[in-house]
Amino acid sequence: MAISGDNVILEISDMSKEFGAVKALKSMQLKVRPGRVHTILGENGAGKSTLMKILAGVYQPTTGSILLDGQPYAPTNPQDAARAGLTIVFQELSLCNNMTVAENILATREPSRGGFINDKLLVRKAAELVKELGLPVSVTDQVGDLSIAQRQLVEIAKGLSIDAKVVILDEPTSSLSDSEAEILFQIIGRLKEKGVAIIYISHRMEEIMRLSDDITVVRDGSYITTRDKTEVTIAELIALMVGRDMNEIYPPRDVAAPASTERPVLSVNGLSRGEEFENVSFDVRPGEILGFFGLIGSGRSEVMNTLFGMAHAFAGTVAIDGAQVKITSPVEAIERRIGFVTENRKEEGLVLSHSVESNISMVALDGFSSLFGFLKRKREREAAKAEVARLSIKTASLDTIAGSLSGGNQQKIVLAKWLLTKPKMLILDEPTRGVDVGAKFEIYKIIRQLAAEGTAILLVSSELPEVIGMSDRVVVMSEGKVTAIADPDQMTPEKIMHFATGFAS
Repeated sequence: MAISGDNVILEISDMSKEFGAVKALKSMQLKVRPGRVHTILGENGAGKSTLMKILAGVYQPTTGSILLDGQPYAPTNPQDAARAGLTIVFQELSLCNNMTVAENILATREPSRGGFINDKLLVRKAAELVKELGLPVSVTDQVGDLSIAQRQLVEIAKGLSIDAKVVILDEPTSSLSDSEAEILFQIIGRLKEKGVAIIYISHRMEEIMRLSDDITVVRDGSYITTRDKTEVTIAELIALMVGRDMNEIYPPRDVAAPASTERPVLSVNGLSRGEEFENVSFDVRPGEILGFFGLIGSGRSEVMNTLFGMAHAFAGTVAIDGAQVKITSPVEAIERRIGFVTENRKEEGLVLSHSVESNISMVALDGFSSLFGFLKRKREREAAKAEVARLSIKTASLDTIAGSLSGGNQQKIVLAKWLLTKPKMLILDEPTRGVDVGAKFEIYKIIRQLAAEGTAILLVSSELPEVIGMSDRVVVMSEGKVTAIADPDQMTPEKIMHFATGFAS
């Protein structure tokens, strides 16, 4: 292990964790120093989340020990961890949608007077923290009214509201665009100056190399190595993480992009929905990957929700295969062979309490029904099994509860669900959110394969390299308006960001 010396705030030794016959961790070790960012890098299912939940007191280890600031540390719940000086911002949001931002940030630690919650002080303390962190949210807003990205910022504020020695950030930028991520990076810089140790989990290699001081690689529940950031390259880290070399993150096209003269699968003209977006026009052809990029509030996801019938446009037209249509519900969208991989898999993409099999097959059940309406269980199971293999979903069985899998594997289940419907058009809203590099490559290959088979794809992503690397054309949006549409090779990342920040020339 590269880290040595006595200046260690957190130390894990010979830790293992077993869930029945499953060994999630095996002889794990870790040394974290104050005032540094220590990244934990590994594929989905490598044991990162299990390790973090042990540190947060959610799980207890089967074997091994932990020292925090030189003292034995064995929390039995997150409250124990917080009292000891360790806080965690989980990848999956733990907010209450029917409460305000302030109530969520200070939940279980509300200021009181005479045995009652002091609402004015609650709002003031939350507002001071939000202002200090520079977050673009109002503390009196209901969390349920916020975008996914804004909720992620509230989750971060909630974690940082505790005066901690060690802060764990689990995929904190997974829902953030570049400008919001910059806010977080500035916060991390201030925490480092205060001597706070930061454990960082991310699959975005560029930000890992930017933020990290130390990087620990884990694979299949085992410790592999710890390196100083200055002593390792991205290519070396990926090889250590996945156990193989990956020469290209974005697989090349096997066939040429569709010609501009080919009839579009989807034509959108002047689509508007009040303050959310206005006068949005674009088209997408069979086999084309049309990327959408924009900052928070740009209206990208709102446009996709409208196309899928989850919201209704106030003006404009939508045509499929040249015929004007009005899609008023997701059921109608599915009937027209439109699929939608939502950015919010936890609340909208999955039934977390159901099995892997039932989640994959739920939209395509009609295809497994007999003439008399009985379900052909064998065909359903075989189809679900094929999608698990196709997307390399790591699960003990098809009967495993979806909510027990890692975030990345849950995301692949959502993708498998829609692939089973054989869509004519597939909307992908942040399809690789919280997915590791190896799994991203597998998803990219599937996207390329679908495009080669003629599926029209709308790819929404906050990762600019992903949009450029995967798209045939890019639609750039800012404040509800389309500010540019162009081929990626005609636009540098700087130009795309220029249009995304509202400059139309």
